[in-house]
Amino acid sequence: MDHFLYRDGVLHAEDVPVAEIAAAVGTPFYCYSTATLTRHYRLFDEALAGLDHLVCYAMKANSNQAVLTLLGGLGAGMDVVSGGEYARARAAGVPGERIVFSGVGKTRAEMRTALEGGIRQFNVESEPEMEALNEVALSLGTVAPITVRVNPDVDAKTHAKIATGKSENKFGIPIARAREVYAHAALLPGLRVVGIDVHIGSQLTDLEPFRLAYRKVAELTTALRADGHDITRLDLGGGLGIPYERSNTAPPLPVEYGAMVREELGDLGVEVEIEPGRLIAGNAGILVSQVIYVKSGEGRDFLILDAAMNDLIRPAMYEAHHDIVPLIEPAAGVEYAPYDIVGPVCESGDTFAKARQMPPLKSGDLVAFRSAGAYGAVMSSEYNTRPMIPEVLVDKDKFAVIRARPTFDEMINRDTIPVWL
Repeated sequence: MDHFLYRDGVLHAEDVPVAEIAAAVGTPFYCYSTATLTRHYRLFDEALAGLDHLVCYAMKANSNQAVLTLLGGLGAGMDVVSGGEYARARAAGVPGERIVFSGVGKTRAEMRTALEGGIRQFNVESEPEMEALNEVALSLGTVAPITVRVNPDVDAKTHAKIATGKSENKFGIPIARAREVYAHAALLPGLRVVGIDVHIGSQLTDLEPFRLAYRKVAELTTALRADGHDITRLDLGGGLGIPYERSNTAPPLPVEYGAMVREELGDLGVEVEIEPGRLIAGNAGILVSQVIYVKSGEGRDFLILDAAMNDLIRPAMYEAHHDIVPLIEPAAGVEYAPYDIVGPVCESGDTFAKARQMPPLKSGDLVAFRSAGAYGAVMSSEYNTRPMIPEVLVDKDKFAVIRARPTFDEMINRDTIPVWL
């Protein structure tokens, strides 16, 4: 569920007509709903009620400071994957004890920053990383709390580029080597083992891969405790999918996911951490764009928009589907026709949809890409010297720009010309 609905034939973001925002800030822009972000976070929190747990929002989905401040104020922890994300979380007021640091390539500088600023745990992904973290912690006279990310070799049945739990993926250590690696960790004085970490991929639409992975983690918990390790925390990652196509069967709900977690892990006496990102932010945002031209081609027609692949790269990178709807609700019985929906970037890959059935549209009409709140703005760029587009947050009947569109002068003046030129 989201809060982008037609009212009297006009698309609204909560109580604000989206066209009103477009008139104020120009197109294209991202628009996020406070009510949807809040609801989605609380669905996860309530799904794990009765278990000792922490919902750590996966910041890589959408790291705008306003979004982080909102979720942090609700009690969310943060899952960060870089020193920059750690700095963003702290700047949004999230305390270190609610931040977990993931990622395969943490640098010593990032480790130092997190240890000095406060950290809940590092999700360690390799033995070389473990050795480096031990050295950094000892140099600071402290001890780093860690989990080890295990790779359970479970097929998440998702897009190959966002699967992370198979043996050929770069993430974690093979679960078959876990006892050996934990024994090594126990010998390093700068580390303190607190639990196990697992994450098998993103945009999962079936609970079975989760179930298979968590059963392996439960078995490992028992084995590691028998080896003398104090396993008090299980970081289960994120990955629950969202319905990008309204006509498709909906993925499992957070409450169903929570029930599965209880079934598989509820008797272990551990604190559970989960790291949802897409399901919290995805349907909480839309991308709004204007039709520049309607072009007739050889055997196909095109809707050319002012948004482009640099604003929303998911279709070009993942062949991802986003529902695209006009801001004015089509009249009942209107005839639809197929269009290739494209942007103005000089790449054939700058295509959002092919042969998409759309109602009649003309130059100047506005459309919205649904389910664009995750991996939209955070993956955008200034390719073709196109300005990063504004982000807007709506709360009931008010809205605010939470990232402004830069001017061309601001973009150009970031460059420095050497004195010899």
